[in-house]
Amino acid sequence: MTEVTLLVAAYNAVATLPRCLDSLCRQTLRDIQIICIDDCSTDSTLSLLRQRAAQDPRITVLQTSVNSGHAVARNLGLRHAQAPLVAMVDADDWLSDDCLQQAVDVFRRHPQTDSVVLRLMQYYEEEERQEDFGLPAELLDGAAISGEQAFRLSLDGWRLHGLYLIRTALHRQYPLDTSTRLYSDDNTYRLMYLHCREVRACEGIYYYRKHAHSQTIAFNFRRFDFMEANLSMKLSMKKENVPADLMRQYEVSRWMTFIRCYRLYLEHEEELTRQQKVQLAQRFRTILHTFRPSQLPWRCRWKPGYWLTFSPRLFDLQQRAYRKVEASRS
Repeated sequence: MTEVTLLVAAYNAVATLPRCLDSLCRQTLRDIQIICIDDCSTDSTLSLLRQRAAQDPRITVLQTSVNSGHAVARNLGLRHAQAPLVAMVDADDWLSDDCLQQAVDVFRRHPQTDSVVLRLMQYYEEEERQEDFGLPAELLDGAAISGEQAFRLSLDGWRLHGLYLIRTALHRQYPLDTSTRLYSDDNTYRLMYLHCREVRACEGIYYYRKHAHSQTIAFNFRRFDFMEANLSMKLSMKKENVPADLMRQYEVSRWMTFIRCYRLYLEHEEELTRQQKVQLAQRFRTILHTFRPSQLPWRCRWKPGYWLTFSPRLFDLQQRAYRKVEASRS
């Protein structure tokens, strides 16, 4: 019986896929399904995947109809999952050889567990070093926490990251949020925590490659998707009737993200086209009007550089003035 389905979404990933696939095929847990979804790559990614599938019958290759982003690709793969447990692996990341066995052992010992968190090791490519992300104290020594506790920890700056094995039936109830190309899939990873009966951790290692060309690190226009992804998360939380204190906690985080996005815009303003600036102005205006003063603490509403004003012009002037003050201090 197939015990775990792994979903690998890939786009122009021919350089990193071999290491990723090698680690999956070497798993000490042999009864696995590896679904690789090519998101209409323009390099030889699809050819590489088909070659590997011919070598290992556990690998299935799918392809999206149009380039749509990892969330859409993963949802396509999820529909073909055959195992009771599922996990996501990025095409430039890899797993320790015993990773899946470690996680499955936890599920076997604890039938009430719906999600098993992997140990996250961040690999800094340019520096050739790795760093253990660490787990919150609540999950150490084999302890279990509730789904709501896990959800709260994930909202707190991802103190509990979103790399885990989860029951496929639960994931199918909550397919990945595709409202934006980047970031919105994180919303679903958090919401699935909320609906777990209990969450535990294991010693299986997920190696997460961090490099300067990552879409979530390097500057590109998609970085501003973070604002809409955060708004989508807020709407999902309201639909799930999340407690008011968590809604306030997330609103502070959302406000800080909005501020960071605007400062990113000012930092790279000269690199943007006129059309991009016009589009961003409309996006900033729309998101700005989704905030309410009553949902933000005093320090966020009135602190210099963080003052909530619904006038886009005043907000812009505030941010430019703050930037000048910060530049003069450095």
